[in-house]
Amino acid sequence: MTAHAQFPPGRLAGVDYGRRRIGIAVCDEHRILASPLVVHETNGDKEADGLFFQTLITAESLVGFVIGLPIHSDGSDSRMSAEVERFAHWLGEMSGLPFVFQDERYSSREATGLLAGSGLTRGKKKKRFDAVAAQVILDSWIESQKTGHAKSQGLSLDD
Repeated sequence: MTAHAQFPPGRLAGVDYGRRRIGIAVCDEHRILASPLVVHETNGDKEADGLFFQTLITAESLVGFVIGLPIHSDGSDSRMSAEVERFAHWLGEMSGLPFVFQDERYSSREATGLLAGSGLTRGKKKKRFDAVAAQVILDSWIESQKTGHAKSQGLSLDD
């Protein structure tokens, strides 16, 4: 696919990858509103992770993924970039669904701000944080598609 990956109509999942926790957010089928969904605890067991994502795809009727790519403020790759790219390609191959990368700079700061006024306890905020970061990533991609100012790096199974 090209720099602006075309997804078929339907719901997308935003993904905030981490070695221990993977935050997931989903949007409506019209791609107007993203909402935090779940934080998947992982220990690197690809079989268990595959089962989780297959169940998620079916339950949420997903047609693709927007995956946060951690890059430095100057736009260069971070230490985690290659790991996220490996995860994304595994997810795409395992699921058969297309994906794009979305610049996730400042998503943690935004997620912290969104949770600040939530009234949740510190523990509940911590449990919800990665899903809210995934929401920020997905919201950013949705907004970039509306405005034509794409910050995403479109990569897919076809690249």
